[in-house]
Amino acid sequence: MMDPIYSRIAANKRRTFILFFLYAVLFGAIGYLVGIYIGDPLFGMILAAIVFAVLFMISYFSGQNVVTKMAGAREVKKQEEPYLYNTVEALSIAAGKPMPKIYIIETEVPNAFAAGRNPDNSIIAVTRGLMNRLDRQELEAVIAHEMAHINNYDVLLATVAIVLAGTIVFVSVIARRMMLFGGMGRGGGRRGGQGQLIMILILLVVAILAPIFAQLLKFAISRQREYLADATAANFTGYPEGLASALEKITNQQVKNSPIENRALEGLYIVNPSLGARSANRQSVLFSTHPPAEERIKRLRAM
Repeated sequence: MMDPIYSRIAANKRRTFILFFLYAVLFGAIGYLVGIYIGDPLFGMILAAIVFAVLFMISYFSGQNVVTKMAGAREVKKQEEPYLYNTVEALSIAAGKPMPKIYIIETEVPNAFAAGRNPDNSIIAVTRGLMNRLDRQELEAVIAHEMAHINNYDVLLATVAIVLAGTIVFVSVIARRMMLFGGMGRGGGRRGGQGQLIMILILLVVAILAPIFAQLLKFAISRQREYLADATAANFTGYPEGLASALEKITNQQVKNSPIENRALEGLYIVNPSLGARSANRQSVLFSTHPPAEERIKRLRAM
């Protein structure tokens, strides 16, 4: 029987390729419709294939760079942040895993996330507030939690989903501009009317699929992964209370409209910055990428 951890890793890899496949189908459909509009369906599909191939390469090989830019994080070296560097280095050595690159987000709101495609190509980002507000054991527990996400390939799925979801907005803008500036009355008469109808159809498809893929982003980063990463971190450090205490501090110090509040990235953080201390609200929890902090803390303290 396969170990549950390895089963989880295999499942995350499958979901990543399924997500790529769904986006490929979406881009192919849009390319075909654009091709009909310009009178060359094959050209439209070739163009869509090229765009998707570029996005695939960016998502898979540079997704973590896109995410860190979106988060406003900057890479730091040992000489800049020796305390943080030594903490991550010690945990990496103890776990027998490659050391991820370290990033800092300059905000006093405590939080952290991981991103990347595998343990050899990953990053851990923490806020200045996390370092200032947590003690050594709490900080180690948070780093261990993020390393668990990396080793379980949670971050591959999440990073790819974030980059690809953003392209839907981009496609929507391009299609809208084509209709406004390139398609109004193109060809004249019946052909112009058909062209406008096709572009309206494209916009409708994108408008319908955009929220669906936004939800895919949230559900792809499942709540169960947080419980698994919590348990893995607690077992690794041998001190569940460290992570429980850290979660209490982080959750209670999220603020409305904080610099890290970003809908696209909220599923990556250890605590959802868009909900923060309001995560106990039942309606908010229903649509959250994370399980309630209270339940996570309860499970940790029961270990």
